[in-house]
Amino acid sequence: MNGQLITFYDDATGERTGLTAAQLGGWVAATAQLLTAECGLRRGSRAGVLLPPHWQTAAVLLGAWAAGIEVSFRGWGAAGLSPETGPALDVTFVERRRVGSWLEDVPPAEHQFVLGLAAGDGPTSDVPQGYRDFTPSARAHLGAAPPSAVVDAGEAATVDGTTFGEYGAVAARLAKARGIESGDRILVDTTDCEEPLIWLMAPLTAGASIVLCTNLDRSRLDDRMAAEGITRLL
Repeated sequence: MNGQLITFYDDATGERTGLTAAQLGGWVAATAQLLTAECGLRRGSRAGVLLPPHWQTAAVLLGAWAAGIEVSFRGWGAAGLSPETGPALDVTFVERRRVGSWLEDVPPAEHQFVLGLAAGDGPTSDVPQGYRDFTPSARAHLGAAPPSAVVDAGEAATVDGTTFGEYGAVAARLAKARGIESGDRILVDTTDCEEPLIWLMAPLTAGASIVLCTNLDRSRLDDRMAAEGITRLL
């Protein structure tokens, strides 16, 4: 309807941020460039992502995958990423409000980024020691060309060994099961849907666009659906 591939609302703050496919692609390429050219990560490196549904989370995940990096995003315990027993990580991405009293529970990595998920693409306040602020770090690479190497379907997409081909097939099946079709505009209540396979990859695989709503005010739902041209709720 409005050309935006992903739109993010936070009804607690009044934020609305929308990105076209080209704008999201720019952040994806910048993230991939940050991880490869600046951090020196390679295909098969491992990233731990502890972030809620958000447009910046989409940029992190898609950027890591574009660089051929294996990702875990299911939470430290569920993904087997405990500091004691989990696989070694090369980079972590953590939401600022989660870094605090349990900082010692975040698996160590050579490169550690924090995201404040401020309105728009503003900087994170009070960056913890040992972390870099993701947003300005990635913004410095905006305009970078996408990675030249094509990700192979047989390469691992996640730290548990699921390949890109397998992951894409699951996303396609989920989209079909939920009736998501090309051209749909999907509204996602992030409280009920934290798994990126569902809120991000299933719609994108089907050719749909996404409206992420955090702290969704249900009294605004009908107006939001009309304003955004929503065709399906997820």
